[in-house]
Amino acid sequence: MRVRAPELVGRGWLNTDGPVTLRELRGRFVLLDFWTFCCVNCLHVLDELRPLEQRMAGELLVVGVHSPKFVHEADPVALAAAVERYGVHHPVLDDPELVTWQAYTARAWPTLVLVDPEGYVVAQYAGEGHAHAIEALLEELVPVHRERGTLQPGDSPYVAPVVEPTDLRFPASAVPLPGGGTLVADAGHDEVVVLDAAGAVERRIGGFREPNGVCVLPDEVAREVGYDAVVADTVGHRVWGVETATGAARVLAGDGTQWMAGDGTARLSSPWDVAWWRDRLWIAMAGIHQLWTLDPRTGEVAVAAGTANEGLLDGPLSEAWFAQTSRLAPDGERLWIADSETSALRVIEGEPGAEAVRTLVGTGLFDFGLRDGPASEALLQHPLGVTVLPDGSVAVCDTYNGAVRRYDPATDAVSTLAVDLAEPSAAFVDPDDAGVLVVVESAAHRLERVPLGAVAQVDGFAHSTQRPVTEVAADLDLVVAFAPPPGQKVDDRFGPASQLVVEATPPALIRAGDGRGTDLVRTLRLDPTVGEGVLHVAARAATCDDLPPEQAEGAACRMHQQDWGIPVRIVDGAPAALTLPLGGAAE
Repeated sequence: MRVRAPELVGRGWLNTDGPVTLRELRGRFVLLDFWTFCCVNCLHVLDELRPLEQRMAGELLVVGVHSPKFVHEADPVALAAAVERYGVHHPVLDDPELVTWQAYTARAWPTLVLVDPEGYVVAQYAGEGHAHAIEALLEELVPVHRERGTLQPGDSPYVAPVVEPTDLRFPASAVPLPGGGTLVADAGHDEVVVLDAAGAVERRIGGFREPNGVCVLPDEVAREVGYDAVVADTVGHRVWGVETATGAARVLAGDGTQWMAGDGTARLSSPWDVAWWRDRLWIAMAGIHQLWTLDPRTGEVAVAAGTANEGLLDGPLSEAWFAQTSRLAPDGERLWIADSETSALRVIEGEPGAEAVRTLVGTGLFDFGLRDGPASEALLQHPLGVTVLPDGSVAVCDTYNGAVRRYDPATDAVSTLAVDLAEPSAAFVDPDDAGVLVVVESAAHRLERVPLGAVAQVDGFAHSTQRPVTEVAADLDLVVAFAPPPGQKVDDRFGPASQLVVEATPPALIRAGDGRGTDLVRTLRLDPTVGEGVLHVAARAATCDDLPPEQAEGAACRMHQQDWGIPVRIVDGAPAALTLPLGGAAE
């Protein structure tokens, strides 16, 4: 049965002169991109859709539907800044109450829905890696609608926002240079900028794509390898070595292509930060929720921590779960971590080879807020920065709260140093004044000085991501729906073509059926005495071109993958099946 696409309803529109309706867009294919600007997977999708948007500009219009996870993301000013920051070049519906999200039964960020020129839903996809599948489907459908006369190409209603020029644009992080001055990852300009001691621009180093992290190497290492700074080139999926005195740069890791399952360590996925610890560079690999290491002397790259599952799970490095780790701060035998999507402050500690991850602040993917006090009760909201202070405490750039917080290991408590900042994303202690923290105020496009002796009083709040709770039966059939794109087949040449991981928060929610397997269908036994919680589901499926055996070596292969966090409640008489669409045409 064909399903009519619901109309687009929200608070307002960005990147266009007025409201956009599906009725007005009849005659073109419309791809709805449900996203939220905290989500690195959503940012990946923005990039992977750009070539398709350009190639099919007349026949296809992408419309963003911004459905926020965090309170800060519902702020229209913050959303407008994010649309500029991430180069969104299509109309965006502001949907803070998730009205359109619920109308399309979206369950994950990102979700893509393809609507045909007659206004009917023809396909739905969750996660990233689907641009080629959408293109293949359009190659089948465009001739059909052209022959029917229902395809009527037209111009886009996109209107570019006015951008005021500034020396820095959405700077992401900064570090002091040994000889004076500051090195800034200037993400909005796709540059690394050297500022002199007075804060004036001395040198711009280009060739990057939204660099988010920088670090300075120890002098003896810099002399040995021939560069003194390292850059995490996030959208470029590379790590670079840079000579700050000349601007010369070289690629240390990554080939510019985003890592997908099976790629080993030859490719990277949204490296967000770099830090020197234990004689290695540590890389926050935000795109796949891991920490990697790089030895600049040998070029060896290795996975150091994380399973690639997104979540909050402590323990040995190989078993820990992370969630878009952003900033790293070495502190002797410890490495502090700002784990943004779980609103958490975490630390790696222990002897080399026996390190473990421990969480100090934060409880999971969907709980956040602004609250001081004992660390076990304190709350953050999507922190991006962490800095070790002279007294051994730690400053946290609590980005979506617009605050700088302080965690004191001696008291195991959190306090607030400053508020009313515009998305603080990183900080460093002023080398010339240990009583001042230099904060990268990203959305204000500047570096701001904050006295470390300050104490701010805050009106605290606690919040959980407001998404509809799905009522389910205790005996539940979980189905991840997937069909290969047109012209492709399931790729099982090197083993099982799919993988499904199911966990829960709290873990006791699942009596049986959790863990890892290769079938995309799973029967779960949930515990009614627990009552409710979140199902964490991670699925992937591999496909390749459906070619004759003699041409198989030239087949292009793809990986489709997505993580879901589904709030559920066990109710007698509720549905005994839960279907999650990984990707495919609507039936």
